[in-house]
Amino acid sequence: MANVTHQSAIIPDRSLFNILDKVADKLPAVLAVIGLIGLWQLVVWGFSVPTYMAPGPADVLNAFRENSTVLWNNFWPTLFEAALGFVFGNLVAILLAILFVHSRTAERAFYPIAVFVNTIPIIAVAPILVLILGNGYAPKIVIAALICFFPTLVNMVRGLKAVQPATLELMRVLSASGSEVFWKVRIQSSLPFLFAALKIASTTCVIGAIVAEWIGSNYGLGALIIEATYNFRSPLLYATVFTAALLAVSLFTIVSVVEKRVIHWKAQGVH
Repeated sequence: MANVTHQSAIIPDRSLFNILDKVADKLPAVLAVIGLIGLWQLVVWGFSVPTYMAPGPADVLNAFRENSTVLWNNFWPTLFEAALGFVFGNLVAILLAILFVHSRTAERAFYPIAVFVNTIPIIAVAPILVLILGNGYAPKIVIAALICFFPTLVNMVRGLKAVQPATLELMRVLSASGSEVFWKVRIQSSLPFLFAALKIASTTCVIGAIVAEWIGSNYGLGALIIEATYNFRSPLLYATVFTAALLAVSLFTIVSVVEKRVIHWKAQGVH
């Protein structure tokens, strides 16, 4: 018993190895980012680039400190618009995809319309929505929803249909009802496709909100980008762009975490 206890005491903690593995996985990306920032600063110094054209990392960091309140106040409207657009756009896309799978007639009628709407540049749709809905939150949310809608619709339709015929035949043999086939087979099949689309939408919804703010808004990161550009405040411009990028990355990370929680069975199946 003493030998067993002694041997178990010297076995390395697996959690420590897991932490080290995660650090090792992230290390190349961290080093790459540090290297790019260093190269950026060297180029600005080496070529004596004027600050109004291309500020260095130190100037951008200083802009973050000096304009933290302004950035924070404009961050929240953009987050609100992007988040609601993400929710509404994807919800409508999922419901419409379910309708298409259950009704071939509905798919033939409305799918071409969805394709046509997607072909219209969002920058052209934005002024129309601003004229119709005004300068409030509504047009920004609608534009963010539109830019999320089509990728989710296409992926969800494909996912709901990506069921092996043998699986459907097995459910038929087991006398499964239509709802059981839908929830236990089609939904499970669609989840990887759905989350692939949601990852795209998590970044594009921020783009949609910012584009809408360019058209007509006095608040939000998009409006701040326009203001900083016209006033040649390049450090603030770069700081605002990085803030928007961090927002998109944060939404992408949230979707990725939820994906791991929901379809953990996929990873187990691979192993």
